[in-house]
Order: sequence, then C-alpha cells, then structure tokens
Amino acid sequence: MFSRAGAPTRRFFCDIHDGEAFTPDRVGLDLDHPDAAKAEAKKTLPEIVKDEMPDGDRRDFTVDVKDVAGQIVWRVTLSLVVESPSQGSTANT
Repeated sequence: MFSRAGAPTRRFFCDIHDGEAFTPDRVGLDLDHPDAAKAEAKKTLPEIVKDEMPDGDRRDFTVDVKDVAGQIVWRVTLSLVVESPSQGSTANT
C-alpha cells in the first residue's frame, strides 16, 4: 500500500486503556510513518476523555500504538486530575 505521496504505508493499531476498560483496535490505520501514528494517538485522546468523563477525580487514559507485529511503538497517556485548591496541588512540583 502507498500513500498519496507515493511512500509506502504501514498499518498501526491504537489500543485504548481508560483505567477501567481496554478497547483493542482490530482495524488499524494505514499511515506513512510511526510519527503519524503518534499524532493520531495524541489527537484521539482528548476526544476519548470528553466522551468518557470519569465519575472519580483521577483517571489515566492511554493509547498504545502498535505495529502489525504487535510491538508498541508509542504509548501516549493523558491524565485527568480534579482536586480542590485546599488540597494543594502537586502537579507543578
């Protein structure tokens, strides 16, 4: 398979972990480069968080980007933390 620019594409799979559930990607995406797969994962995470707002005050959302051999080539994690100012924040320490 080739991209529009004529470069060969590779298939990448983006498995999603949301701290409670695991959703494997059984279809995958044909992309030119592993960096394009990383960009897709980074773009997808905020959409997942918006759609799956947690009931609690903390949850990590992770996308594991795998190649066709099942090897993880990127792991992208977005953490959602809700805390009261009176609890103090450790985010900037």
